[in-house]
Amino acid sequence: MRPLILLDVDGPLSPWAAPRHAKPAGYAEHSWRLSRWSRKRQRIWLNPAHGPRLVALAGSADAELAWATSWEHRANRQVGPAIGLPPLPVVEFAGEQPTWKFGPVARFAAGRPLAWFDDDFDLFPAARTAFLERRAALPTELIDVDAHTGLTDHHFDRLERWLRGVG
Repeated sequence: MRPLILLDVDGPLSPWAAPRHAKPAGYAEHSWRLSRWSRKRQRIWLNPAHGPRLVALAGSADAELAWATSWEHRANRQVGPAIGLPPLPVVEFAGEQPTWKFGPVARFAAGRPLAWFDDDFDLFPAARTAFLERRAALPTELIDVDAHTGLTDHHFDRLERWLRGVG
């Protein structure tokens, strides 16, 4: 089966924890209204080089990119176009607490090798452990990203090594 690469927005693609006055190199600021009825805006930093790099890595390994973010379908409307990603499949969470994203991701990725970029794997350690135990027979790479820096060359290199190993 085709490997799956899951992307979170807040943290990996948008380093929300970086100091407000220290935008990381290569990032551009974007601002979107939270809804068409709201005047409130959400500001995030995105690196336009990330989209093409992710598409190239996925293409080289015949892997599928998908969103695993609380942005859900908004990621395809706002984040993806800003960094050059095509519309991607979306993991839907529909209020999946208290185990965070692990249940919906397990269902979405059932039977497939999985690499997953996120900054919150440690929020629910017992759920993470159970998720990894259920996937023990499948190649699974949880790539933890520091929300202060977002994706770096190190993360892309790690993904590339993992993709070579499952190919």
